[in-house]
Parts: sequence; structure tokens; C-alpha cells
Amino acid sequence: MTTDQIILFSLFGAVFAMLLWGKYRYDLVAFSALMLGVVLGVVPTKDAFSGFGHPATLVVALVLVVSAGLVRSGAVFLITRTLVDASRSLGAHIALMGAIGGILSAFMNNVAALALLMPVDMQTAKKAGRAPGLSLMPLSFATILGGMVTLIGTPPNIIIASIRGDALGEPFHMFDFAPVGGVTALAGLIFVALIGWRLIPQPEVGKEGVGVMDEVGQYVAELTVPDESKHIGKRLKDLVETAEKNDVAILGLIRDGARRYGTQRNTKLAAGDTLVLEARPEALDEFRAALSLAFAEDKRQDNLTAEGAGLSKIEVVVPENSRITGKSAQAIGLNWRRNTVLMGISRAGKRITQQVRKTEVRPGDILLLLVPAGKEADVAEWLGCLPLAERGLTVTQDEKVWLAIAMFAGAVAAASFGLIYLPVALGLVVIGYVLTKIIPLSEMYTHIEWPVVVLLGSMIPLGAALETSGGTELIAGTLVSLTEGLPAWAVLTVLMIVTMTLSDVLNNTATTIVAAPVGIQMAQALGKNPDPFLMAVAVAASCAFLTPIGHKNNTLILGPGGYKFGDYWRIGLPLEALVVAVSIPAILVFWPL
Repeated sequence: MTTDQIILFSLFGAVFAMLLWGKYRYDLVAFSALMLGVVLGVVPTKDAFSGFGHPATLVVALVLVVSAGLVRSGAVFLITRTLVDASRSLGAHIALMGAIGGILSAFMNNVAALALLMPVDMQTAKKAGRAPGLSLMPLSFATILGGMVTLIGTPPNIIIASIRGDALGEPFHMFDFAPVGGVTALAGLIFVALIGWRLIPQPEVGKEGVGVMDEVGQYVAELTVPDESKHIGKRLKDLVETAEKNDVAILGLIRDGARRYGTQRNTKLAAGDTLVLEARPEALDEFRAALSLAFAEDKRQDNLTAEGAGLSKIEVVVPENSRITGKSAQAIGLNWRRNTVLMGISRAGKRITQQVRKTEVRPGDILLLLVPAGKEADVAEWLGCLPLAERGLTVTQDEKVWLAIAMFAGAVAAASFGLIYLPVALGLVVIGYVLTKIIPLSEMYTHIEWPVVVLLGSMIPLGAALETSGGTELIAGTLVSLTEGLPAWAVLTVLMIVTMTLSDVLNNTATTIVAAPVGIQMAQALGKNPDPFLMAVAVAASCAFLTPIGHKNNTLILGPGGYKFGDYWRIGLPLEALVVAVSIPAILVFWPL
């Protein structure tokens, strides 16, 4: 090995060791390695920050903003409120939610897809009287599987497309991943819906995964019948079925500023009538969107609170890159900086109520926060946490749903047919969402996951340096020599297993940046087409099902599902074996060697 190779292998070894240790956040680790690489001379100074302008980095950032726009417009809400039914059997529910999650994650960030559907799944579990842990893990795995189908579904696909463009002259296009990814995702979804969920340890209802928000009272709020409403002339009782379906209680009616006596169920609705309701914020917004009702107040507030209340309670899930991860509420000054009190922590179904302000918070924990009314979204964003009842914090702009869908579909179609460069198409969608106020300009940058951007921007130059120095060729040669005499499909299988194992314990972005060039070098050493090897890396890097740290989706469900670290492999190990068994033949059919 050359000196440069020794230094780069040492840097990558240190990065992987630090990521496994987990004491320092992955973006700091990667950026430190990049700076050290520049100082040691293995990364050219002129290329030090090339990764931050790389198409893969830009696409990841833009997809996150576009995903937020689809959420704010109510595009996903439109699907879930019409399809999800608590009366279905668990297997049917998992199949339906998994299909929705898989389709959504094919066209938006898979973490965002899970963030959208997780509250829906938990609410459905509550209505059905079952533990959310029975369906959250299958939902998480389905959103991971769905991301493999398109270029923008998951960061590994974006990175591999860019690496192919640099190495072979042309990147993969939007739906090049669909044949292999689609077949694999479908097989995985069938497995989790029919068999996989049965392998999850059966928690007792009311014991595992019970959210701390179950202790929080309902909110009293008002919604108004707009002038153009189709419900004008209907009796109030005609809305009861929809209200009950959405867990909303109709308490009464206000007309001409005066509260009418009784429930007024036989009263015919008129324009300007105000319904007095009791519900949780997320249920209230779902009911409002379903019936196209308006807010009683001129100013649309982010959260609907009890009449006269100055404080609100919210529940948030802690991701690994949150401001509070690894710290306590007292350490970050939650009370004096944000006037917010940490009331409780739920950790894998075990409620923590003693000295919570001094408790070190972990990824996957659920926090119950007491915040000033109207500041719920600000506090959640400052913490970098995911609201479990996000629709209670961000009001769905359902009147713009088709506009948001049309802009996004048009961009995807234009990029798919090669009419416009994908990053430019997504950039135009972001501009359109801002100009039409689907996403407020003040919130645009808050939806970008900056630690991932820094990770990508740092790792791409290091990966390029490893390839330039001959390091990837050395790794590829070692793997080829170890598999000497085996058929090409067996070599593909070994590459997949090695990549999948790395992805189970490391960030899938870092794994892809190293494994994709190795795949190309292995193909060239064997005299084969590189595309099957790149597809094998794409599938393997995305499929991290054995641990809660392998993928962010797995971390997010850890607390709400009441899971333990060892629960994941029970369904994850046979699923990974199935992925290899299905994807290898699919790759050989659609991308011949």
C-alpha cells in the first residue's frame, strides 16, 4: 500500500469506529476527517469542499424541502384519511399502511414518509385497541423498502447515480432503480404483512409503546362553515359519522355570535355557523380537512388549544441529531431559553417521571413538553425533534393539495424524460412551493437536515480521494481474490452481504460512498458490466433492518413502539435474507452481467 492509501484507510477506519462508538455526531466526525485529510495532503485543497456542491448533496437537500411541501399541502393527508380504517385486521392494516408508506417513500424522503404515517398508525392502533409496536416496525421497514424504487427515494440511490455518472459518463435516471427495487420492495412488503409482524414480540396493550400523550386532556376548539361549503343545508347530525371516525366530539353550535342551547343536532347548517368541538389537535385538523371547514379565528394558529389556556402540551420523538440528544433538559437550558418544561420521558414503553429534567435523553425517546401556546412548532424545531402529532402543530393547507401534487408530478415527469436536470427540476418545485406559500420562506431552510448535508459534503471528497489513490481498487481486488473461482452471481451476493452488514451498523450514506466504487472496481476486475454491482450496492445499502441504529426510521420507532434493541433482528434477519434472495435474480434479469 502507498502512503496515501494507508492514511485514507486509517481515516475511514477512524470514521467508522467513531460512528460505531456514537459519542460524537456523524457530521462532526465526517467533517473532522475531511479537514484532517486536507491537512495530511490526501485530499487536494481545491477539492476540499467540492462535496457540498455535488449533485447528490443538492438533491438530498431539495428532496427534504419538497417532502415538507407535500406534507404542508395535505397531499398525504388526502390519502390516509380516505384509506386507513381501524376496523381492518392487523395483517390487512400493515399491508395497506406499508403500501402507502412504500409508494410515498419512493417519491419523497423515507424518513419524512414515516414521520407522516407514524401518528396515523399509532392513532389507528389506539382505535383498534392494540399495541402500536405490532405495526410500527413493519411500517418503518416498508418505508425503507419503498425508497429503493426511484432515484430520489433514498440517499444511497442518489449517491450511486452520481458515482456512475462520474465513473461511466452517465448517471442512473429516475426509474432505473424501479425494476429491481420494485420487485424487492414488493417481496419485502408481502413478507412483513403476512409473516414478519408475527415475529415481533407481542407486547401487552397498554404496557408497551403507550405514548405519554394519553395523559393529556382533549382540546376544546371551534371550526366555521365557509360561505361556499357543500354542507350548508345539512343537519348537524349528518356530520357526526365523520366526526366519530376522526375521534372528534361535536359539543354544540354557535350562530350569530351566540351559543345555542343543547347539541343542536337537528339544526340545518348555515354559512358562518361555528361548530364547538372537542378533540386532540391532530384529530381536529383531520376533521377540518375532511369536511373543508374553516378556522373560527381570522388568524390560523399552529395549534388549537383549550379555550383560555396559555399553555399547551406536545409530544415529540427525539432523533439522533436532536439538540437534546445525549443531554438533559437542564443542560440545554430548555426552561429559561424557551420557557418550556419537560414533564415526562417515555423510553421503550417505560415512563420516566423522576428527575426528568436531569435525565440524559436518548434517540427514540418520547418527550412530553409543556410549552407556551402558539410556540409549539418553534420549540419542536429548536429541539430538532419530530412531533408525534405533527398535524396539530402545522396546519394543513388542503386548498393547495392539487397544486402541490401537480408541481411535483410535473417535475418528476420532466426529469424522467430527460427534459430537465433533476436537481434543477426539484429546485423549481421548491421555488414554486415558496411562491405559492405552500412552504413559508421563513421555514424553508428548517426542513433541510443539515447534518446529512455536512456528512455527504464531507464524505464525497474522501471517497473520491480513496478511489484516486487506488484504495477502492485494492479493496475490490481483495474481495475478488477471496471469491476466486466463484460464479459472478456469488460475487454479487458477497458484495451485497458485506454492504448490508456495514449498513446495519453505520450510516447508509457513508457505506454507499465506500461500497459503490468498490463495486465498479470488482466488475472491472472480473470483466463484467458495472451496473449489476452498483444495483447490488444500492439495494444492500438501503436495507438496514437488524438494529435500531442502522436507519433513522428504525431509531424513530424505538420509543413509540416500545421496542428493545434485540427485537429488530427477529423480523430483520429473515427480511434481509429475503432481500438478497429476491434481488440477486432480479439484478441478473434486468441488468445482465
